[in-house]
Amino acid sequence: MTPAMKPISDHLNALVKRVPAWPLYILCMGHVFWLFYQGLNGALGPEPIKALEHAYGEAGLKVLIAVLAVTPLRKYVGLNLLKFRRALGLSAFIYILSHLLVWLVLDLGNVALIWADIVKRPYITVGMVGFALLLPLAATSNNASIRRLGATRWRKLHKLTYLAAILGAAHFIMLVKGIQIEPLVFMAVILGLIGTRFWARLAKTA
Repeated sequence: MTPAMKPISDHLNALVKRVPAWPLYILCMGHVFWLFYQGLNGALGPEPIKALEHAYGEAGLKVLIAVLAVTPLRKYVGLNLLKFRRALGLSAFIYILSHLLVWLVLDLGNVALIWADIVKRPYITVGMVGFALLLPLAATSNNASIRRLGATRWRKLHKLTYLAAILGAAHFIMLVKGIQIEPLVFMAVILGLIGTRFWARLAKTA
């Protein structure tokens, strides 16, 4: 087979090998600061705090979806983006941490109200549980943790990503008023990407 006749995925994988993962961190942090700058300058509309909170949360969900898409893309399309998965996962955590900090510091503004708000508002409870699940994932997204835990236990721990993503989408659905398409689409995509993993397992046992 000549180079011109190779699958497109082979050409893309050859290109991916030459692209480092570290620029993703710069892009993420740059976007975080850019959104904050826009909020300071009134570019996010009449309610900049709410808009900033939403922008960070939605960006975090989108990057979590990208994390979940890495394995299906490799299995079904042949595109290998595994080298970017750690950077994507940590970027998702940065966005969601920023989302939480905007709520705590700029929106709520009173530390004494935090626990009451978490208990009183179910969508905040769901969101906080989802964030709590991301904490051990972010803390173990390094080679030292893989060596310490062992590859098998590390992979099992990082399956919490599935539940964290589902809870994030549920938080979005519960947050909006009435039935809106966007959060439902997020949930459908997340469930679909997770479902591909179970479908592959069922296919092997069939």
